[in-house]
Amino acid sequence: MKFMVSASVLAALFATNGYADCAKGSQTLFFCNTAKGKQITVCDADKTINYSFGKAGKPELEIKAPRDTSSTFQWHGIGSSISYAVDIPNGNITYNVFWSTDKNDEQHGIEAGVNVFINKELKTTVHCISKGMVNNLEGINLKPSE
Repeated sequence: MKFMVSASVLAALFATNGYADCAKGSQTLFFCNTAKGKQITVCDADKTINYSFGKAGKPELEIKAPRDTSSTFQWHGIGSSISYAVDIPNGNITYNVFWSTDKNDEQHGIEAGVNVFINKELKTTVHCISKGMVNNLEGINLKPSE
């Protein structure tokens, strides 16, 4: 008998820097560790898109954005740059969690993390390390980002 295991399950099982589980009944859309030992987690909790940032088990920031206020960018299959993102709003701040790669350039690797916009102006970017990363942003059912 053959078993198929999703990449996100394997990544979660073998993540060595700790893995922030989403609450029961929600789906992990994105997870990564940062070089400074923090974690970025995005969960789909049906009515909300939940974002957290911080140390494992002690997030510095937790946001539960109503699903209809969150949005997504989905790669359209054109060009070599593949990218997916989810925008999670919190007042005048938007957390743009992203994942991208170039399918024609093996040296490029994966770029992922969170861009923080305040009043639509980029203030900072926190990048992920690739080890233990979970990316389930493809195909999420949210309105398109502007």
